[in-house]
Amino acid sequence: QVLQALGAEVEPYIPLREEEGYGLNKEALRKLKHERAAAVVVTVDCGVRALPEGEEAKTLGLDLIVTDHHQPGAELPRAFAIINPKQAGDTYPEKSLAGVGLAYKLAQGLIRPMNPRPRIAGSDVLDLVALGTVADLAPLTGENRALVRQGLSAMNRGSRRMGLAAMMQTARVKGGKADAGTIGYVLGPRLNAAGRLESALAAYHLLTTQDGATAAQIAMQLEEQNRERQELTRSTQARAREIALRRGGDSALLFAADPDFRSGVVGLAAARLTEEFYRPAIVATRGPEETRGSARSILEFHITNALDQVAGLLSKHGGHAAAAGFTTATSNVDELERRLEAIAQAQLGGMDLQPALRVDVDEVPLAELTRELMEHLVLFEPCGYGNPAPLLVSRGLKVINARTVGADSKHLKLTVTDGRGRHEAIAFGQGHWATQMPAQIDLAYALEWNDWNNDRKLQLNVKSIQASAGGR
Repeated sequence: QVLQALGAEVEPYIPLREEEGYGLNKEALRKLKHERAAAVVVTVDCGVRALPEGEEAKTLGLDLIVTDHHQPGAELPRAFAIINPKQAGDTYPEKSLAGVGLAYKLAQGLIRPMNPRPRIAGSDVLDLVALGTVADLAPLTGENRALVRQGLSAMNRGSRRMGLAAMMQTARVKGGKADAGTIGYVLGPRLNAAGRLESALAAYHLLTTQDGATAAQIAMQLEEQNRERQELTRSTQARAREIALRRGGDSALLFAADPDFRSGVVGLAAARLTEEFYRPAIVATRGPEETRGSARSILEFHITNALDQVAGLLSKHGGHAAAAGFTTATSNVDELERRLEAIAQAQLGGMDLQPALRVDVDEVPLAELTRELMEHLVLFEPCGYGNPAPLLVSRGLKVINARTVGADSKHLKLTVTDGRGRHEAIAFGQGHWATQMPAQIDLAYALEWNDWNNDRKLQLNVKSIQASAGGR
C-alpha cells in the first residue's frame, strides 16, 4: 500500500504452504524475474537464513531487500539490504519488533524523506501493524506496545479498511470494542485460515480491497475457512498426540510426523501439544522426498538453537526461541527425532516442568472487584503476550453454579462468592472441573468486561482453578 502510494509498481507474492513451504524459494524468484519482470524483491518476516536463495537472487539480477525479525544464522544472505535488529552490530534499540513492525519501519523510511509530502502517512497503516504484531505473538512491550495501542485506536475509531470492517461484522465484533484479545482470538485466526488451507492472497485481498461487496464476500469465505481450520486442527492434534505418545509420556520432546498432516495446521497442532504437556513439540508433514515441520517450545528450551545443533540434517530452518520451522529429507526424519530428543533430554531431564503463573495480587476480596478498579486496569492495555493482563487471586470461594459451554463442553461458566461479593467467571478449556468441583476453590484470573446483548458486566477470566486448602 505504501509503495503503491509512492508510485511503485507492486505485486504481492505469498508462497503456497502446501507446495512451496514458507519463505523464499528459488522457483518463486525465477518466476518473479522471468514471468513478471520484477527488479526488486522485498521479503517480510522471512529470508534472513535464506543463503541459497540470496545467491539465486544475485544470479538473476534481483535486488533482494530482506526484512525479517527471526534469529539470523552465523552467515547472512547476500542481499541488497537486510533489515533485522537482531543481526550482529545492529544498534536499533527495539529487538522485539514483529515482521510487520520491520515492514512498517521500511515504509516509514521511504515516506519521511519524500518531498513534496506523499499522499500516505505511516499512521494510515497502523491498523495493519497492530493486526500483525498481535497475531504473530510479538511481546506487547516497548515499541510494540505503542504501535499496537495506536493501531487499535485507529481500528476502534471506525476502520477505513473495508475488509477489516467486513470481517469484524462477520465475526460479530462490536464496533469500537476491539482489543489485543480480539486480534489474537478472533481476527488473526480468520486472516490466517486462508493461507493454512488454500492461498493467503485471499486475506491480502480482503485487507486491500476498496469494494464493499468484495470485502463482504471474502470475509464470509474466511469465516467458513476458519471453521474448517478449527476442525482440521482438532483432528491433527489428536493424531499427533497419538503418534507422539507411542514412546510413553516421559519424553522431553514430543515429535509427530505423518503424511496426512496438512502443513498449514501443523504449527497449531504443535502449539496445542506444548500447551497440554508443557514440552517442546514438533509436528511435521512427511512427504515422499521432503518433510516440513513446525516446532513450538517452552521457556526452558530454545527451539531454534536446538535446530541449529542438527543443521546437518536440515535443508532449511529458522525461527526464534519459542517457535521454528524446518525442511528435511524424509530419510532423515527418524535420526532428526532421535537427536532432538537427546538434546531436549540433556537440557530438560530431571527438571520438574510445569507451566507457572505469575500472580500480581493475592487474596483479593470479590467485593473489591469494582467498575472503578476495572477503569484503572484498562490502563495496562494492550495486554497479551509479553504484557499479560494483571493476574489476581481470590481464595476460599464457594461455587453457586457451574456449567459447561462451547464445543465439546470444553469451557466452564461459573458464579462464585466469598460471602461478601459475587461474580460470574469463564474458564476456557477447563470444562472437566464441572464433574469434580470441590466445595471451595481458589481462582487465579484476569478481570475483564463481558459485553453481551448491550449489557456490560465484570467477569473473571479464569486461568487456574485449585481446591482451597481443606476445601475438598
